Amino acid sequence: MNDSIGETAGLIWKFLDENGPASATKIATVTKLNKNLIQRAIGWLACEGKLDFEMNGRNETISLR
Repeated sequence: MNDSIGETAGLIWKFLDENGPASATKIATVTKLNKNLIQRAIGWLACEGKLDFEMNGRNETISLR
């Protein structure tokens, strides 16, 4: 499982690097990655200090730090 989370984290980082800030829902929709793995990978990247989060109303945007 940890390997899958790490691979997903890499894919999310690449997605955000190429496409800019996005919501977790947009990342899941565009990449077709498993939503549970996306949430775990976002947590992984957040713990490593690689992400910023911004709330716009009820929408949360994730971007690279």
